[in-house]
Amino acid sequence: MIRTKLKLSHVTAALVAVLVGYTSSVAIILQAIEALGATTLQATSWLIALGIGMGISSLALSLWYRMPILTAWSTPGAALIATSAEIVTLPQAIGAFLFCAALLTLTGLSGWFERLSAFIPNTIANALLAGILFQFGLATFTALGQDTALVTIMALTYLAGRLWFVRYTVPATLVVGIIWTGFTGTFSGLPMPSFSVPSLVIITPEYSLSALIGLGLPLYIVTMCSQNVPGVLTLRAAGYAPPVSAGITVTGLTGLILAPFGGYAFNFAAITAAICANPDADHDPNTRYIASALAGGIYCLVGLAGAALLGFLALAPPALIATIAGLALLPTIGNSLSQALSEPQARDPALITFLTTVSGLSFFGIGAAFWGLILGVIAHLALIKRC
Repeated sequence: MIRTKLKLSHVTAALVAVLVGYTSSVAIILQAIEALGATTLQATSWLIALGIGMGISSLALSLWYRMPILTAWSTPGAALIATSAEIVTLPQAIGAFLFCAALLTLTGLSGWFERLSAFIPNTIANALLAGILFQFGLATFTALGQDTALVTIMALTYLAGRLWFVRYTVPATLVVGIIWTGFTGTFSGLPMPSFSVPSLVIITPEYSLSALIGLGLPLYIVTMCSQNVPGVLTLRAAGYAPPVSAGITVTGLTGLILAPFGGYAFNFAAITAAICANPDADHDPNTRYIASALAGGIYCLVGLAGAALLGFLALAPPALIATIAGLALLPTIGNSLSQALSEPQARDPALITFLTTVSGLSFFGIGAAFWGLILGVIAHLALIKRC
C-alpha cells in the first residue's frame, strides 16, 4: 500500500528530517558519552541504540496511527547527562536511564499527560511551534553570511520551485545545494568515514539513590517538559490528534529495552516531525505518515552504520544543513504564525508564547519551549476574562 503512494517528496522529507535530527544535536550526544568515560565500543553502541530506538518507535507509531509521528532522543537530556557526569559513574547513569524510562512508561499508561495537553489552546500550540522552529528559519539567513554563494543558489532554486514545481521544491533545492557543494570542492579535504561491524554493548546498571534523584528524575522532567510537550503540540498544530499516551508509552518501553546499550531517553519529536507533517512532504495530510515511516527506516539504517555515521555527517557543510532545514520549515513557520495570530483576542498570549520560546530562556535546566507554554497559558487564562 505504501509503495503505490510513495512520492519523491516523502523521500526528501524523510532524508531532511534524519539529516536535521542528527546534525542538530549529535555533538551534544558525543559530549555526554565522553563525559561519562565510555569506551569507543560503548560510544558506538550508544549511537546504534539511539538510531534503532528512534527508527523502530517512529516506524511503529507512524504506520499504526497513520500520522507523521517521529520520535527523537532527548537533546536537553544529553546536555543534562554531560553536566551530571561528575557525580555519577557510567553504570549509575544506566540505572538512572532505566528509572527515567520507567517513569515515562508509567506516564503514558496513566494517561494524565494526554488529558492535560487537551486543555492547551490551538493558538498557543501554533505559537509554540513557530517559536521552536524560528531559530531554524533564522539560521538560513545567518548561513548567508557564511557561504553566500551556496545559500543564494539554494534560495533561488527554492523560489523557482515555489513558482513552477511546488511539489519538488525542497528536493530540487537539496540536490542543487549538493551539486554546488561538490563542484566548489567543499566536500574535499575531509576524512572519509571508517566502517565497522555494528555491535551493541550492554552496560550492567547500578542503582544509586543519589543518581536516581540527581540524574534520573531531572532527565524525566526535561524530557517531558522540553521534548514531549512541544512534540505533541507540533502534531496538533499540523491538524492531527496525536496518540499522546500511546506515544509516550512506546518511547518509555523503547528506553527500558535500549537503556543498557546507551538509549538513554526517547520522546516525541518536534522539529523533525514538523518537516514530515509539512504540506511540502505531501499535499494530502492523510498520507504524510509515509514520510515519517521512511524516516524511521532511515534512522534504523543510520543507527546500524555506527561509527561510520560520524564521518558522513562531517562531510556535510554546516551552511548546507542550515539552509535546507530552514527552507524546508519555512511554510510551517509561516502557517503556525498565521494560525497563532488569527484570533484577535488570543494574540497577546500567542505572542508571549512565541517571544518567550524564541528568547532561549532557561530555568532549572528546562528550556524556553516549556516556559513559553506556561507563560502563554497563564496569559490566556488571565486575559480570557476580558473577552
